[in-house]
Amino acid sequence: QVQLVESGGGLVQAGGSLRLSCAASGSIFRINAMDWYRQAPGKKRELVASITAGGSTNYVDFVKGRFTISRDNAKKTVYLQMNSLEPDDTAVYYCHADVLITILSRSDYWGQGTQVTVSS
Repeated sequence: QVQLVESGGGLVQAGGSLRLSCAASGSIFRINAMDWYRQAPGKKRELVASITAGGSTNYVDFVKGRFTISRDNAKKTVYLQMNSLEPDDTAVYYCHADVLITILSRSDYWGQGTQVTVSS
């Protein structure tokens, strides 16, 4: 069984920063891509940023220049540094990982989510 546990959410004023972490544990052969998604009230879950096992990153336009995704493969952890936060960034942030349980068995997993609230 694989678990993803997020931490680092909270309440921050507009213009502030937060750093989210997501640690994977369990029976893992290798973690491929890791991503951060978010879901605001009444809206669909949307991709925020992705990072491959090799460290290549991809961001959606509305966070480019403000958010940075990174990972520590030895710790099986992905991070999301969020700067210049805006009220529209308020959402539950979810970690997602594409995991090889064995060399022949692949599945994807989600964390439980962490609330980020940005006040104006």
